[in-house]
Amino acid sequence: MAQTLTIGGIDIAPGEQKQLQLPVSKLYTDTEISIPVHVIRSKKPGPTVFISAAVHGDELNGIEITRRLIAQQLKLTRGTLIVVPMVNVYGVLNQSRYMPDRRDLNRCFPGSAKGTPAGRLAHIFLNEIVKHCDYGIDLHTGAIHRSNLPQIRANLKDDETLMLAEAFGVPVLLNANLRDGSLRESAVNHGARILLYEAGEALRFDELSIQTGIKGVLNVLSALGMIRKRRSKRKIEPFVTNRSNWTRANASGFVRDFVELGQQVEKGTVLSEINSPLGAVIAQVISHRAGIIIGKQNIPLVQEGDAMFHIAYFGEADDEVAEHIETMQEQVQPISAAMPLL
Repeated sequence: MAQTLTIGGIDIAPGEQKQLQLPVSKLYTDTEISIPVHVIRSKKPGPTVFISAAVHGDELNGIEITRRLIAQQLKLTRGTLIVVPMVNVYGVLNQSRYMPDRRDLNRCFPGSAKGTPAGRLAHIFLNEIVKHCDYGIDLHTGAIHRSNLPQIRANLKDDETLMLAEAFGVPVLLNANLRDGSLRESAVNHGARILLYEAGEALRFDELSIQTGIKGVLNVLSALGMIRKRRSKRKIEPFVTNRSNWTRANASGFVRDFVELGQQVEKGTVLSEINSPLGAVIAQVISHRAGIIIGKQNIPLVQEGDAMFHIAYFGEADDEVAEHIETMQEQVQPISAAMPLL
């Protein structure tokens, strides 16, 4: 770890804690757009970790996770923590997944200083934040009208990444290939190990997803020796899946669901019915394999071909996965209304 960390021209020495605004660009109204950054440094050398949220601007759970983490005023025993509550500030302003140029920021890395608006933002974030880091946790949700069960996606073939994914403390680990242009791909190319946390729905706060995310981040920091060891009521043993598929609508109409997020289903289970506006059942959506529902569409309207249920396959371990999902849900306690606002 360098003696002095410099972000956006601001120096942060070991033992210091600073909040800063990382300049991005100006709007045509001459309004300055910047990325908020919170940095905590221990006096003792150690890993540098970034926590990023809202790479997609409508994914709000991560913003609340970072807010509550900052409110805890963490004391690091070693290393540096860089918390970035909003990467795609434009998207947050517009309540949109995308950048103003309609590009998906998470497909624009590593970006370019002279590229598109999305490419320039990707370039700034990569060079000012990610390049300093040994590890990262990128916080996401499902898309609009879709919810994801709390899960980690990562390169689980790497032993250290797998160790951190297991430490996070969710029942489902998805071994996911790197996607071209993603933050995760660029971070890995610069030597960082990355966990991608998926939970909840766009434009909504989900308390289970938020609290699970907070616990997960703290568990990872504990595993890296950056904070004191945490005690768990009951350790959640994660299960790794290399296979998952979306079950799609076989007709268009109004939906009546029969299964919930996190539910175990068997081959042949009726997941939902699709009805006509006059009430007739047009079609049934049926699971083609046994597995666990890790993502689902929430809006009760579908067009033929729409993705409706994301099912992960674990084989004989399905029963245990379902049990551990229940354990995770039971461990989440209500957050006090007195939680300080920043």
